[in-house]
Amino acid sequence: MYNQLSKFGHSVTQLIFGSITLAAVTLASAYVHSHFAATAFAYLVVILLFSLMGSFIASSALSIVSVAALAYLFTPPTFSLRIDDPQDLLVLVAFLTASIVGTHLIRNVRHERETAREIAAKLRHSEADLRDREKRWRAIFEHNPVMYFMVDEVGTVLNVNTFGATQLGYAPEEIVGLSVLKIFRDEDREVVRKCIEACLTDIGQSHTWDIQKVRKDGSVLWVRENAKAMLWADDKPIVLIACEDITERKRTVLALRRSEAHLAQAQELSHTGSFGWNVATGEVFWSRENFRIFEYDPEATPTQQLVLDRTHPEDKASVQDVLDRAFQGEDFEHEYRLLMPDGSVKHIHALARATRTPTGDIEFVGAATDITATKQVEQQLRRSEAYLADAQQLSHTGTWSWDCHRRCFAYRSAEVSRLFGFDPEEPVSLEAIRSRIHPDDLALQQDVQRLAIEQRTGNFEYDFRICLPDGGIRHIHAIAHAVVGSDGSTVELIGTHMDVTEQHAARERLENTLAALRESEQRFRDYAETASDWLWETGPDHLLTQFLEHASAAGVLAKGLIGLPRREIARDVEEEPEKWRQHQATLDAHLPFRDLIYRTVNRNGSPTYVRTSGKPFFDISGNFLGYRGVTTDITAMIRADQAEQELRKAQAELAHVTRVTTLGELTASIAHEVNQPLAAIISNADACLGWMGRETPDLPAARSSVEWIIEDAIRASEVIRRVRAHAKKGEIEMVTIDINDVVKDAITLVTRELANHQVTLRTELAPSLPAILADRVQLQQVIINLVMNGIEAMQAVDDRTRELVIQSSRDDMGRVQLSVTDCGVGIAEDDTDRILDPFFTTKSSGLGMGLSICRSIVEAHGGRLSIVRKQEPGATFQFVLPLHEEVVS
Repeated sequence: MYNQLSKFGHSVTQLIFGSITLAAVTLASAYVHSHFAATAFAYLVVILLFSLMGSFIASSALSIVSVAALAYLFTPPTFSLRIDDPQDLLVLVAFLTASIVGTHLIRNVRHERETAREIAAKLRHSEADLRDREKRWRAIFEHNPVMYFMVDEVGTVLNVNTFGATQLGYAPEEIVGLSVLKIFRDEDREVVRKCIEACLTDIGQSHTWDIQKVRKDGSVLWVRENAKAMLWADDKPIVLIACEDITERKRTVLALRRSEAHLAQAQELSHTGSFGWNVATGEVFWSRENFRIFEYDPEATPTQQLVLDRTHPEDKASVQDVLDRAFQGEDFEHEYRLLMPDGSVKHIHALARATRTPTGDIEFVGAATDITATKQVEQQLRRSEAYLADAQQLSHTGTWSWDCHRRCFAYRSAEVSRLFGFDPEEPVSLEAIRSRIHPDDLALQQDVQRLAIEQRTGNFEYDFRICLPDGGIRHIHAIAHAVVGSDGSTVELIGTHMDVTEQHAARERLENTLAALRESEQRFRDYAETASDWLWETGPDHLLTQFLEHASAAGVLAKGLIGLPRREIARDVEEEPEKWRQHQATLDAHLPFRDLIYRTVNRNGSPTYVRTSGKPFFDISGNFLGYRGVTTDITAMIRADQAEQELRKAQAELAHVTRVTTLGELTASIAHEVNQPLAAIISNADACLGWMGRETPDLPAARSSVEWIIEDAIRASEVIRRVRAHAKKGEIEMVTIDINDVVKDAITLVTRELANHQVTLRTELAPSLPAILADRVQLQQVIINLVMNGIEAMQAVDDRTRELVIQSSRDDMGRVQLSVTDCGVGIAEDDTDRILDPFFTTKSSGLGMGLSICRSIVEAHGGRLSIVRKQEPGATFQFVLPLHEEVVS
């Protein structure tokens, strides 16, 4: 319909424009008085031109209009359709005939041209479609997951698809032109040649065979080849071969056959027989191993009664009960005993699962295992496990197994739990065990485990420490080795943990002893090289045989000492007979002696004091050979000691006065500083007794009170240690700290005091203050003292809120500044200048040491403590401290 409307519109357009053109030609001809024949020719040209637009009807209509115009306007009589001259009528007929024939011819030409154009378009479309189909079929041929080969009658490969070449490890162009026999094993080539000949003999008939092909890398795959011979374009025969890879199928078949053989062997080796039982028909199947276990003839027909006949009398009831439940379709698994004809007993473990046959019958498939040996081994194993557990407990050695895939312990002996401080009867999580490993050793242990998993060979030894709940440290020596699975990866780590704490302590003692021995050896070597002592040696009769005098000490002792005993060299034998009697007894007993001091004379006859030490020496048979030793001139030392004794008397008197003075000041400081934590300890102890004395003791609250007591006790101990250090002028433990952190720590310690005295604490701590170098505990004590003074100053306040303000900031010089402000009674004008002095106090029970100690601490840190005057009630104490860089510089 649309095409018809389109053609009609095209014809109307052609007729309209053609009529307009004819009108224009008519006007032009009339204007120039054109001859009738010329106008007819012009009309014919117009008609033929418009006929090229394709509508024959419109062109015919234009021809008729042209004839009418010629007859009406250009043939006499004019302005009339009547024609008087026969020649004019002949021209008009010729004109009409020529226009219609010409229009018809033009239409035919146009139609043939359009037809040719459509045919050409269809040919082009068919050619493109043919190329696409060829491309698709070639793609299907090339990449179809089946190997395709085209060979000629002599076996040369004419074509091969990409998939087939790839499966064999070749590129297609590597195979084309080769003999197809190249890709088969040598022993199979004759078979292939015969198969190809059979195909060529029976053109068009398919042939199928299974055979092995050889890849380029030498590996082999099984294929099922389907081949057919056909005639090619030049009537030459070719063979088309389609190959299906059946390697996995072949392997499965071979594996199934091996599996069947292995199953029979496995049943024999594992003493496990298989059976089947159709409940509805009563049909029973036994494997050969089942007959052997029950010791029946394999030719016998297996029945339930055969089982009951062999069952131990004590187990027949349970076996019958299992069979009765099996009739209801229940799976079963049970153990029972067999009483054999020779009187021996076998233990059997039977397991069966119920299935439904296609007819709906219940059928059981199961296995019966002879576990007699296992039962015997279990009894021995239980005894061995008991012995092993005792041995592990006695030797403090635990065994374990780590599952590498599940990342958890597959087994852990009771001794392992004991080593880690856990009850072996209670379950313990992996996280709990890891929490007991010393933090410094946890990463090492994990690295060793990772290394053992990666290397998979050899033993791996490492040491680590266990932190026990009571704070003790246990040293463990671990030995592990990897168990490798069938895929070559590590599936399990098996190892032991041995408590070597005592050995570790002994080794440390030995190492310390060896270090001390080496140090002593070096020290005595240095002494021997640098000392100004005399070395001597005596014989078995104690007479001096050698005397080596240091060069710088020549002439100190008298000459002629060789051959004399020590008693004749000394000059104080009669003055101290007991000393020499004991010395002689030591010599007679062949014992070493040390630091024997006696008086002798030098070559000038002046008294000289010496100190000697000796050690006996023996031959390899143990015979006493004499003494070797060293003698030192201590005359100057003796005289210095005498002078020092006189000096020490004078120093003792002075030290007594100093100790009394220092002790008085220190006692007052300790009493003042320890008073606060002791009071808190008493308060918390009372609270703890209250929590414990309830009908149902509140243990969490009591625990909190005890923890507070411990904190206050530690605080008191720290105060005493710091005050003693301050009194002794000891060094301050300076570290880099943030003053805001110190304030927060101090607030934590006085929170209860603030609550007890109904004091509101407000802090205004400036952020991002620079660090200072200070002793944290001493600064905490300063802040606590200032806070406690503020609390005590506000005890009498009843008409306003008891508020304490702690502010931190930077002063004009950029130093860190801290102030504590209370709203108490304030400080009298006369007391302002003395409030920081020692022993000055405005309290009836005070000692006057708190603010003095605070000032000493601040000044020891390079800062200054002061009182800020203000108009409103209360007092403000503030101190400034230098920055970290200032202290360092």
